[in-house]
Amino acid sequence: MTDHKMNVESFNLDHRTVVAPYVRVADRKALPHGDTLTKYDVRFTQPNKAHLDMPSVHSIEHLFAEKSRNHSDAVIDFGPMGCQTGFYLILAGDPAFDDVLALIEATFSDILEATEVPAANETQCGWGSNHSLEGAQKAVRAMLAERSTWSTVTA
Repeated sequence: MTDHKMNVESFNLDHRTVVAPYVRVADRKALPHGDTLTKYDVRFTQPNKAHLDMPSVHSIEHLFAEKSRNHSDAVIDFGPMGCQTGFYLILAGDPAFDDVLALIEATFSDILEATEVPAANETQCGWGSNHSLEGAQKAVRAMLAERSTWSTVTA
């Protein structure tokens, strides 16, 4: 581990001390014209102990990206972490943390009700066959079962 602060916020987080699942503010950026972007670490699995399989990650990404916008105009992006342990949710502004948790919970509930993964085809997706609705719903169900712990990042 390095002794100096790195440019990427998550590289400065000691992944050995966190307890997944959780949701935390990972970064806030004030943009040049006065707008703010807030990035949330939506962690599904314990770093370096477990990870999500790629078809499930891919399907959660599609489902959350589509369904979350039914609940909020502030959603900018929802992208997977390369380590496959969670996602980054980027929102416009600096919403109340409880509102963010409610957005995530409502979107996860929508995912559990989904009957298909949106845009999971060769026309709308770069790897349309790499999806698992069942896997996505299993991961989201597990995350929702731990809803009461989402605000606790470290033990």
